[in-house]
Amino acid sequence: MGMSGRVEIANFSDVGQKRPHNEDSTGSDESLGLAILADGMGGYKAGEVASAIAVTSIMHNVRTGLPRLRRSGQTAGDSGYRDESLLLKQAISDANHSIFKIAQNEASCRGMGTTVVVLLMRGDQLSIAHVGDSRLYRLRDARLEQITADHSLIQELVSRGLYTEEQAVAHTPKNLVTRALGIESTVEVDILEETVREGDIYLLCSDGLNDMVNDEEIRLTLRKYSANLVQSARELVQLANSKGGRDNVSVILVRKLGASNRKGSITRRLLNWFN
Repeated sequence: MGMSGRVEIANFSDVGQKRPHNEDSTGSDESLGLAILADGMGGYKAGEVASAIAVTSIMHNVRTGLPRLRRSGQTAGDSGYRDESLLLKQAISDANHSIFKIAQNEASCRGMGTTVVVLLMRGDQLSIAHVGDSRLYRLRDARLEQITADHSLIQELVSRGLYTEEQAVAHTPKNLVTRALGIESTVEVDILEETVREGDIYLLCSDGLNDMVNDEEIRLTLRKYSANLVQSARELVQLANSKGGRDNVSVILVRKLGASNRKGSITRRLLNWFN
């Protein structure tokens, strides 16, 4: 067992009902406790190029960077953040540079960009890094909470007290992000850290889910299918599609396996083959 402990991850991505191709990209590595989700934007197929570069680049840099880190839980310099969190931040910055460079040099990729949300679970310590409006939620003790704050015009108006959330949604175009990878040579990355509790389920999703499915429906679905993360991910995607599926929809679910659920993990994995 590595420093990440035992982690179960399920991801599912779908083109949805309206889009011609899928511009979302996802990646995960249970052995590292790593999950990455990106929602691309741009011209014809450029969005999927941007999101794929983000996931591939971040995955590579985290895989190669983790072995060089000191013991989990230590902090680096005066930032106050753990080394793992700073590694995620640097990996996202490197991905941004790669996407920006390609966007500048290739006409077919001009203007492409992508959101990204990354989770790294090491033991009971969780590092989160994100840019854009792809979200991370946590289900804990039957309560669903949005952990990340969207980098979007709607969220900006609400945070400044100019609109209530209801007013902002009614009067502001959706999906206008205020930060994204690939748009400028540098990007501001938000970092969050928390301690994982046994039974917690973390959800990473593109806005194709939360634009179609409200938080209460997400909560109920996660609770209903909590014994099978693969089935839970598929049900969330299916729910978004059943409500119109106006965008690509991607979901990653992550949970730490503790003493109480390791015994059932083999059964869950066998069941996953039939779902």
